[in-house]
Amino acid sequence: MFKRKKTAEPFDRENQKPTIRSSICTGEQVAGFKHTTTGKFTEIMVIRNQKDMDEFLSRFGILESEIKKEW
Repeated sequence: MFKRKKTAEPFDRENQKPTIRSSICTGEQVAGFKHTTTGKFTEIMVIRNQKDMDEFLSRFGILESEIKKEW
């Protein structure tokens, strides 16, 4: 009935970069954030289709051009 307006969840833009990790063998993709100094990857969600990718982008206020892809 009444939906709340979604606001972007905060993340440390100075020290974390949005990253998609993709498996070479299975093609499974996981969206998350990689810490720039330590290299630690924090998983947020599995990306199965474009709808999941759009949800990740809108949830954190990220542009698709900002995302780095790793294998």
